[in-house]
Amino acid sequence: MHNWFECKVSYEKMMENGIQKKVTEPYLVDAFSFTEAEARIIAEMKPYISGEFTVTDIKRAKLAELFFNESGDRYYKIKVLFITLDEKNGAEKKTAVQMLAQASDLKEAIGVLEEGMKGSLADYTIASVTETMIMDVFPFSSDTKK
Repeated sequence: MHNWFECKVSYEKMMENGIQKKVTEPYLVDAFSFTEAEARIIAEMKPYISGEFTVTDIKRAKLAELFFNESGDRYYKIKVLFITLDEKNGAEKKTAVQMLAQASDLKEAIGVLEEGMKGSLADYTIASVTETMIMDVFPFSSDTKK
């Protein structure tokens, strides 16, 4: 089970026109605690940012699943409704979960989700798909340096 944290990092970024601009960008980190999430995002961002940067916010991201796609350059949050039948009265019950898919566009995000859900026996419908501002995702790996 993954514990995803959305970390916002603020730093001076060189824009295409050559002007320095202060930006705040969100990243997703897999960690056990808020403290570890902060340490991981600092370690992950150090090689990419010249100069000082600040972790301005860390919050828990409630994601049931994450689907990666190497060709995708954006992340889409997809609200999925799992459909179950209540055996007592035969009514449909819908349980909402949030998933994240990496894709180039909205249509590809739906395809990535559907490909990832192929092995699932559960019935589901897609309630919504929205593009996020997340710049990158850092999953936990056993070769992560401490």
